[in-house]
Amino acid sequence: MPQIRIKDAALYLGVSDDTLRRWIDGGLLASQKDESGRTVVDGLELARLAKQNAVLPADPSAVGRSARNRFVGLVTDIVMDKVMAQVELQCGPHRVVSLMSSEAVRDLGLELGSVAIAVVKATTVIVETPTGKN
Repeated sequence: MPQIRIKDAALYLGVSDDTLRRWIDGGLLASQKDESGRTVVDGLELARLAKQNAVLPADPSAVGRSARNRFVGLVTDIVMDKVMAQVELQCGPHRVVSLMSSEAVRDLGLELGSVAIAVVKATTVIVETPTGKN
């Protein structure tokens, strides 16, 4: 299993190094020392903790759908011309950008600061790893 240093693990969880160390001391996450003597955590255990602690806003639409990738957020930018629009949402730490017709923006009543849900249904999702990590 991959071993992840404290500073990187904290970054992935969106907490401080000190918070992560308190979680380790409190038994929420196990740690060990790597060959250099640095404290590391198991990547799989970290992933499970990240998933368990994920705070997802409730989907206010009450619509059933097959797409599992939903991001609830706030509209932060709209660039619109006569035909097309670019709508930007801030969904937690994630920025989601959608291209749609200007008519769709008007029909949905999208405006800066309004709540919206980005639904992603894709047959292709590209996964990358950091350089040097095979």
